[in-house]
Amino acid sequence: MEQMHLIIAEKHDAAKRIAHILAGGQPKSSRVSGVETFRFGDEVVIGLSGHIVGVDFPSGYNNWQKVDFRDLIRADVVTRATQEKIISALKSLGEKADRITIATDFDREGELIGAEALDIAREANPGLKADRVRFSAITKEEISKAFSHPEEVDFDLAASGQARQVVDLVWGAALTRYISLTSGRLGKEFLSVGRVQSPTLALIVDREREINAFTPRPYWEIYADVRKGKKDDPVRVQHASGRIWERQEADRIVSVLEEMAIVRSLEKKSRKDRPPSPFDTTAFISAASGIGFSAANAMRIAETLYTNGFISYPRTDNTVYPPSIDLRALVSLFLSGPFGEDAKELMKGSLTPSRGKRSTTDHPPIYPTTLASKEELKEDQWRIYELVVRRFFATLSGECQWEITDLRVDIGPEPFKANGARMVEMGWRRYYPYSKAEERILPPLAKGDRLTVLGHEVAAKETQPPSRYGQGRLVKLMDELGLGTKSTRHDIISKLYARAYVQGNPIRPTNTAYAVVDTLQRYAPTITKPDMTRTLEKDMTRISAREVKQDEVIEESRLMLESVFSDLLGHRSEIEKSLKEGLRDDKIVGRCQTCGSDLIIRRSRRGGRFIGCSGYPDCRFTLPLPKFGTILVVDKRCEDHQMNHLRIINKGKRPWDLGCPHCNFLQWKSQKASQKPEPSLEEIEGLGPKSREKLQAAGVNKLADLSGADLSALAEKTGISLKKMLSWQKAASAMLAEKHSQQGDQAEATQG
Repeated sequence: MEQMHLIIAEKHDAAKRIAHILAGGQPKSSRVSGVETFRFGDEVVIGLSGHIVGVDFPSGYNNWQKVDFRDLIRADVVTRATQEKIISALKSLGEKADRITIATDFDREGELIGAEALDIAREANPGLKADRVRFSAITKEEISKAFSHPEEVDFDLAASGQARQVVDLVWGAALTRYISLTSGRLGKEFLSVGRVQSPTLALIVDREREINAFTPRPYWEIYADVRKGKKDDPVRVQHASGRIWERQEADRIVSVLEEMAIVRSLEKKSRKDRPPSPFDTTAFISAASGIGFSAANAMRIAETLYTNGFISYPRTDNTVYPPSIDLRALVSLFLSGPFGEDAKELMKGSLTPSRGKRSTTDHPPIYPTTLASKEELKEDQWRIYELVVRRFFATLSGECQWEITDLRVDIGPEPFKANGARMVEMGWRRYYPYSKAEERILPPLAKGDRLTVLGHEVAAKETQPPSRYGQGRLVKLMDELGLGTKSTRHDIISKLYARAYVQGNPIRPTNTAYAVVDTLQRYAPTITKPDMTRTLEKDMTRISAREVKQDEVIEESRLMLESVFSDLLGHRSEIEKSLKEGLRDDKIVGRCQTCGSDLIIRRSRRGGRFIGCSGYPDCRFTLPLPKFGTILVVDKRCEDHQMNHLRIINKGKRPWDLGCPHCNFLQWKSQKASQKPEPSLEEIEGLGPKSREKLQAAGVNKLADLSGADLSALAEKTGISLKKMLSWQKAASAMLAEKHSQQGDQAEATQG
């Protein structure tokens, strides 16, 4: 029997690249059960699509109305196939193989995905021998090294991943069902609650409350412009008190200022900025956020770069390069190409790397693994790749050195100050322009110099509220609080946007978010605090360390959830009232210009959506709305119609900014009025009045009737030749196609 070595990669692109590296050239492509595989010698490489099975409840639990949400806490959890073709291919290949190697991503999720695939292959071939290869970059060196030293599959690490799936399913399903049923928000507009999602949302809502509750306090700052000689540049100095909290004191200071100033002291000292630490996932997302990438988009692009061999694995907590990385050899790869000059300069130094606070053994920090050119990558991919390269260079560079000048001058009896900063040695800042630092150069001065006061300014200011979280800052905070993992935090944030809990960046909560968080904090505060989910995250790690069993952690989570429900169920009527009142605010679009009542997003009896006046039935003003997608009322307002703009969120698609619904409706009406009338049978060349009468007698009244007609039967009924009928049918089909194309163009223009 022919031997076969089956290799399992996590995704198709990874499988293709791994096969190419192992084959030393182009492997042969063939399909098994419709899935592309890559063959060379007796080895076959297949790529999965992430998880090919998922956890779920038995089908009997799917009816929200009939199954009590509390029953979900103790319900059985089953595994369901999610990728039938890949599963079929695995069974077919597994049956023929004598050895299987798991080459999925090296983390908890990757271990579980690999173990799932192994279980399926072993269904067809129970005696299949298995091993595991682990790597942090899909490069020739890393892949060759990994396949030369295969290890065992870590079923404990996989079990910790499966425990997370079960815990998140039970918590999410039971709480989501309870909150949605209680609030009356069902169908596609259900209210989701999650073990990590809800405390993360609470952070955003609590910050918005701080901002709204903030009371600004006025203060004043006093500045003066002084100059030594007429040819010298003026220097702006500030009163040494900084913020002055009483206006009377600011006025008193200004009243005693004189026209001359005297330099009281001039001190110079050096300062050093240490290079940044290597990128872990959190720091990478934060840096990518600073150049305009959302957390999810940054990770998606990083994963593509990893799969194609350009950077190392982007899901890591490590901030210390391991000794196994030959840093000098790696930098030398960049001596040619767009980073050549920087690489040459860097190679002159010792290449001593900076170190962060966290050192782990699974993956190194994120670093570039090979040289890429702009032509090889899309624009966004290049920007992320360049960010990784420049961060890598910065971590191997020296300190940035500054000369700091502390200037003190007296204007009359009042002390003023200024600070100068001159960069003496760029160090790491040469390579990493994303961290900005400005020089402030002071002219040559000495103690006792007399300076002319050119003028002064009293700046009235107010203290500012805390700033909203950007996505990068929120990921950092989640990391600090133990909410989620390096692999899940960006997905959690994406879900908050997709479910219309938040909008914008910096992130702002919607009224729906307020309603849900307020209710949970009042009646089940455990769900909104990080303590519970942090405990469960530690338990997942303990499973992989063999300190606790998977079933024990799942049971502990169920007991926690039962405790939460004991709080919720004791206040169901209050929760219902709280949610419904809060949710109503998120449906108000504006004021009716006819009667002044609120305009609210409503549902018709048939399930359609529209904007209706709360003054109904006295006022019958309405506007249509799209049938699909979550509708989000945003802050921008139309001045003409006094209505808020709307955004439509569809899963897997970019949000559609519909704008003012009244303006959108008027535009649609205008375009509809300008459309050509529906083409008719009369417009078909060669189809005369007598033939039309015969066709109409046979039931063909419109182009659509003719386009879809059975011509043989129609020819028999009318006595018209089949040849003529065929030419008319082609003409009718062409006219309809053109009509539909025009309508599609117009609809696209209307919808932005």
